[in-house]
Amino acid sequence: MTGRRTGLDAMRTVVVLGLVFFHAALVFDTRDDFYVKNARTTSAVTVAAGFAVVWAMPLLFTVAGIGARHSLRKRGPARFARERLIRLGVPLAVATVTIVPVPQWLRYGAPKPYWSFLTHRFFDVHLSPADFPFVVQGPVFETGHLWFVVLLLFFCPVLLLVPADRQGPDHVGLLLLLGAPIALISALVGLEESFAGWSRWAYLLFFLYGYLLAGRRAVIRRAVPWTAALGPACFLASAPALLTADDPFSSHAPVVMLGRAAYGMAGWLVVLACYELLIRRLLPRARGQAATAS
Repeated sequence: MTGRRTGLDAMRTVVVLGLVFFHAALVFDTRDDFYVKNARTTSAVTVAAGFAVVWAMPLLFTVAGIGARHSLRKRGPARFARERLIRLGVPLAVATVTIVPVPQWLRYGAPKPYWSFLTHRFFDVHLSPADFPFVVQGPVFETGHLWFVVLLLFFCPVLLLVPADRQGPDHVGLLLLLGAPIALISALVGLEESFAGWSRWAYLLFFLYGYLLAGRRAVIRRAVPWTAALGPACFLASAPALLTADDPFSSHAPVVMLGRAAYGMAGWLVVLACYELLIRRLLPRARGQAATAS
């Protein structure tokens, strides 16, 4: 394994561990419809969670795109497609039967037997092509925390349509402008609360951008003064409209749409800044651990 891949693995670990604390904090959030709620909640968690939402899952999709490029180069299209289907599809199928239904069982089915809840309620489903790629829908059925895996399972084949030699920009200005399509999707298509406050199509762009920017760390490094300053600024600019709106996720009010556009741009800029700042700290440490293990 190369040092670069080890750094990416370390970054995934940091973000996933952070998501454990993030989801624990949602118990105290005033706005999120979580499985369990504390009797007392606070809006401070809403603000803190909002800043985590703006970069955590987008960063995971971006890193997944970078890793996918390494995998595709190493394995070739056929082996890459087979490997992704096995690594993503098999755990998804197993977890959908064994792990994902448990919170819904506790919410709707207990103390009925778990198996009875599965067969009579959880898997009472129908096909809904309009919700692609979440085509299986039902009153109780959900993909739960594995929605990320579902999206990756459908995003990875898209990479086979991208020319193998295609790469992202090497100019800072063009790199920053990649945030414009994400801002446009956020404004016009909206945000999806069920998917950590982002549109599934915005996640597709983060994934594709990661794929295109693999090996382009030099331009990401040069952009840090801009991304580290403009990213939080765009997030703060989005906050008033999104925090005061009755429906910040899909409202067509012009001020809310502008807020979502700023939020979308903030996501891309903060992801770039976090990626570079994290890789600076994690890559040397990961290399040192790899050298020690060898």
